[in-house]
Amino acid sequence: MKRPSSLILPLVTVLTVALGAAWLAKPAYAAGPTATFAKVSDWGTGWEGKYTITNGGSSSVTGWSVAFDLPAGTAVGTYWEALLHSSGQRYTFSNQSWNGTIAPGASVSFGFIGSGPGAPTNCQLNGAKCGGAPPPTASPPPPTTAPPTTSPPTTAPPTTPPPTTAPPGADLPAHILTGYWHNFDNPAVELRLREVPAEYDVVAVAFAEATATPGEVTFAVDPGLSAALGGYTDADFSADVQTLRSQGRKVIISVGGETGRVTVNDAASAVAFADSVYALIQQYGFDGVDIDLENGLNPTYMAQALRSLRAQVGAGLIIAMAPQTIDMQNPTTSYFKLALDIQDILTVVNTQFYNSGAMLGCDQQFAYSQGTVNFIVALACIQLEAGLRPDQVGLGLPAGPGAAGGGIVAPGVVNAALDCLTRGTSCGSFQPPRTYPGLRGAMTWSVNWDVTNGNSFAQTVGPHLDTLP
Repeated sequence: MKRPSSLILPLVTVLTVALGAAWLAKPAYAAGPTATFAKVSDWGTGWEGKYTITNGGSSSVTGWSVAFDLPAGTAVGTYWEALLHSSGQRYTFSNQSWNGTIAPGASVSFGFIGSGPGAPTNCQLNGAKCGGAPPPTASPPPPTTAPPTTSPPTTAPPTTPPPTTAPPGADLPAHILTGYWHNFDNPAVELRLREVPAEYDVVAVAFAEATATPGEVTFAVDPGLSAALGGYTDADFSADVQTLRSQGRKVIISVGGETGRVTVNDAASAVAFADSVYALIQQYGFDGVDIDLENGLNPTYMAQALRSLRAQVGAGLIIAMAPQTIDMQNPTTSYFKLALDIQDILTVVNTQFYNSGAMLGCDQQFAYSQGTVNFIVALACIQLEAGLRPDQVGLGLPAGPGAAGGGIVAPGVVNAALDCLTRGTSCGSFQPPRTYPGLRGAMTWSVNWDVTNGNSFAQTVGPHLDTLP
């Protein structure tokens, strides 16, 4: 794959919005709720902002509203974990139904994408200044040491705090192994769904196919697979779905693939997509859907379709995505934008860190070669520093020979990348700016290729996920 001519550098910049200098924001001077702002990343023409609301009082906060001004030429685009009302350059974010109550000592956060220069000013939390109660009239003593102005040493990167709200699919393990199951026959071994090894927490059925109606998808057991297995019917498959679910595992239907031609480009096709996937969920008992559209997507209408589907299924719906590496280089590209647009209902993005050649990572320093710890970590860092929560990021790798044209790694390399991102250990020459102990896990293409290659991926990566923080 040809490397793009320009990629975006997610820079980590932190700005605290409080009264006076940073040392004035001590608990002694902020007995009530406070709101602080962080510019998490900046790519020149835009940036990601995050507000964290902390209850420093002795009683619970019930309902919150954060209002601020942005300078002319700066605007809010995508946002998550909050509701938004704007008037001119004044933006007011308020709580969603599930994150309005903040216990003493607890905090919640929301985020958004800003376009243009500048940063929030004149911040108010529930009508009061975001820094909390004003300090006493007597000046407090100056700090004994200056606040740090340099990045933390790479030998001990800071840890990203866990999300303050339960992610979709919260009944999943903290770290999951996802594998794709073939609904077709090819040189890999053919399997009945019930024969998927036990290490796989989530099984993505590949694939639902497009119909003649734009946006609509359908699924049935492939005749070639059925013949190869000596007879395997839709009823057999449906029973196998329930078998895996009875074992505490999840089964989702994947849409797309390399040759998939599912198009959701307008309101009508969004409705057709949501309704047809919902029908498959009802028919077979799937736990969710995986978006694996390698030939492009429209983030506006796919987001509309997925929100409609979630409204039909409920909060337990798993929504996974499997973009190619090139699709997750820039928050403004379609796949990345979709992930950010639906972040409040998104379960996990398992980017395919293979079949992509050498690419730049979040440091924008080197073109890292695929098939290395550096490549996996440096490219995952883009997502982690430009908007996605760690629990929404998974590492997708091939299951061994035959599974991909490039980027095949030994399972131990996957484990090293997981350790580097979650613990700051086993890294290559690239060290991420912080650790992400909440990282969701790993994905492989595919279960069938893994079984063909002796189950090495599942038996090596699966148990290792259980050891992560």
